[in-house]
Amino acid sequence: MNTSPKKPKASDFPALRSFLRGYLHQDMKDEYGSPAEAAAEFYTDADPDERSAVAREWDRFVTQMKHAPLDEFNRFLTRELGSAYSLTTEDIQQISATFAPGNKHR
Repeated sequence: MNTSPKKPKASDFPALRSFLRGYLHQDMKDEYGSPAEAAAEFYTDADPDERSAVAREWDRFVTQMKHAPLDEFNRFLTRELGSAYSLTTEDIQQISATFAPGNKHR
């Protein structure tokens, strides 16, 4: 029996892909300053259903990739999901906090 964690597929994350392409794009630093600020801006711009979908998919993606090296995490974000920005561990933690239930941005 295979008990290894499920590897993500881009098709499993349509809302996350839309968020990454729309907010973590080439001009993200100039427009938002940081990935965490881009995530906060998304919460301002998005409707509650969009926010919930992205938060669920982000949590699922981070959970599925929690044992992967950072370069593998970023390779999937950029190649498969369309992010133009590679994240640091701190960026991942900050985005996770932004998307967490009960966050002020929600």
